[in-house]
Amino acid sequence: MIEDVIARWHRYLAGELPGGLEELLADDVVFYSPVVYTPQRGKPVTTQYLEAASRALAGGPAGAFRYTKQVLSGDTAVLEFETTVEGKYVNGVDIIRLDQTGRIVEFRVMMRPLQGIQVVHEQMGRRLAAGG
Repeated sequence: MIEDVIARWHRYLAGELPGGLEELLADDVVFYSPVVYTPQRGKPVTTQYLEAASRALAGGPAGAFRYTKQVLSGDTAVLEFETTVEGKYVNGVDIIRLDQTGRIVEFRVMMRPLQGIQVVHEQMGRRLAAGG
């Protein structure tokens, strides 16, 4: 099941998934941001954060964002990514956990280095303040 969900996640990022995050996320999904202290709970706020993050991280030069490693086991996926945002290198991992129905119930993002986190934080702040 995790393989199918992650394949759909990749299709979502490529703009090829009808229904987008609606079909991927559970209603009670929790999003853990690398820059926000408290977990963000529920599908609406998680959708906002993931849409803003995908535009901030993948919105740079064509091909800049790419997953470099993928580990799938049971109900969990760990996807390592690299990109460049405003000229700053960003390296991180998405840790995704599913419920029994195949919906994402936990999405955790961890990033490095500090300069990369700062530029992503600024971009996401602008996008979230502007409504996405």
